Amino acid sequence: MLRSQTQSKRINCPNANLGDMEETGMQTTKFGLATQNRSQFINITGRLAELVGKEKWLNGFLTVFCPHTTAGITINENADPDVTRDIESLISQLAPQNAEYRHCEGNSDAHIKASIFGSSTQIIVREGKLWLGTWQAVYFCEFDGPRQRQVYLGFNGN
Repeated sequence: MLRSQTQSKRINCPNANLGDMEETGMQTTKFGLATQNRSQFINITGRLAELVGKEKWLNGFLTVFCPHTTAGITINENADPDVTRDIESLISQLAPQNAEYRHCEGNSDAHIKASIFGSSTQIIVREGKLWLGTWQAVYFCEFDGPRQRQVYLGFNGN
């Protein structure tokens, strides 16, 4: 479940070279989401597109960042839900929940999985739209849920 509350902030980057833009800098916003399962891939593409439109971001680069050490961000196929199920299945075999880890909190597998996926991705924004492939979607990857989570966005462009 995605929460609709967002915050927007402009950070000035006077040394940035963004072509013919009169004003340079990074714009930021964030949104929250609630995960329902311990391991879960949540398609956040629609929410990202909504925020790009709301913020009037037209052309540039959108960085999607997960500020959590037991979750990640990835881009993959959206046409067949078995793709994310297969990914979840394989990643659980690579880093099983109940292996003998040294970390005492019981979520070492989630840290490993998050490290494999990474905490961010970058997407081109062209004419106010996410420039993704036909079958691509952006996923928030939960590995230690259910939890309340945040996704941070940074936009460089106009």
